Amino acid sequence: MKRLWILMFAAALSFGQAVVIRTSALLDGKGHVLKNTDLVIEGGRITAIRDAKGKAAIDLTGTTVMPGWIDTHIHATWYFNADGRLEQGGRGAKSTPQQAALAAAANLYATLMGGFTTVQSLGAELDADLRAQIASGAIAGPRLLTSLRQLDENTGDPAQIRQFVRRMKAGGADVVKLFATASIRDGGRMTMTPEQITAACGEATAQGLRSVVHAHSSDGARAAVMAGCTAIEHGTFLDDATLELMARRGVYFDPNFLVLHNYLDNKSKFLGIGNYTEEGFAAMEKGLPLVAEVLKRARTHRVKVVLGTDGVAGAHGRNAEEFIYRVKDGGDTPLDALTSGASVAAESLGMADRIGAIAEGMQADLVAVEGDPLTDITAVRRVAFVMKGGKIYRYGR
Repeated sequence: MKRLWILMFAAALSFGQAVVIRTSALLDGKGHVLKNTDLVIEGGRITAIRDAKGKAAIDLTGTTVMPGWIDTHIHATWYFNADGRLEQGGRGAKSTPQQAALAAAANLYATLMGGFTTVQSLGAELDADLRAQIASGAIAGPRLLTSLRQLDENTGDPAQIRQFVRRMKAGGADVVKLFATASIRDGGRMTMTPEQITAACGEATAQGLRSVVHAHSSDGARAAVMAGCTAIEHGTFLDDATLELMARRGVYFDPNFLVLHNYLDNKSKFLGIGNYTEEGFAAMEKGLPLVAEVLKRARTHRVKVVLGTDGVAGAHGRNAEEFIYRVKDGGDTPLDALTSGASVAAESLGMADRIGAIAEGMQADLVAVEGDPLTDITAVRRVAFVMKGGKIYRYGR
């Protein structure tokens, strides 16, 4: 019967007819809770929100309905190969290019089935083809934004960095990703010079692009904020002065719990590759309480906190665990955590007029879970319905 309803729903949409979805509990993505509400979907958008009445094509009563979740930081092309070891493509890969592409597509499919309808991948050139295939409907996945590549202290002098950013813009990048500091596994020290950071973020702004900065230390993050960069990732060692500066400048902040837990949970699959050493894993374990503490302080300073997982191999499809870690370890309220993955994340992507909220005129991106995440945040694991752009991708567990 449920499959029949889906087919009827799809047929109605294909003929441009309005279809009604009934809800009993709805979180609008901006901090409001609505009860006993009907959503009218037409042409892939929400055209009306009204009190429940009459018949509905899709009945989601008994679940909690939210805007499709947004993950502002993933790595879609990272996967485990047939030997259960990390691969990212490129030199030394044991997998074929075809296997790598299929693995990335599978990662994105799992992410969509997990309730995430928009993601930002930071970033690999394969993302461009994945983005096009998803947009055309050839493969199922979340709406995809990408940096295509990343830059760091070795990209060159300021002039070379500006040229690199222009090439990324010409190649179709949605955002610029730069490493202002080293990995937490290498101590998180500042690695790019202020001049390099200014060149990267300044040229990004000139090209109409956002700039997302990997920065664990305060000096690297502060230089990025002063350079006009738009978002700071990780921020494990940020001090209060830097957080206050970020709040004043409206810079978005994305602390990440899931990535550290995922590394520790899958240690044997990473250990011995690059800087995934015993010392590196010890540093990540020590970093977990620091991430929790910096999130609490960021909230105190009223920094704009977005939801990103830094999802790598092993994390795709489990992105919603970030909500749970932020509530249970980071002290967030469930509503704040969920809003970070909805309207605040959409705002950070420059897409607040299209996604991240349930409102008239918005894209019909919806996720429904069994239970009430406001009283039990682990309800985000029980995804029962996923819609993106008015198309149903999941209905039932």
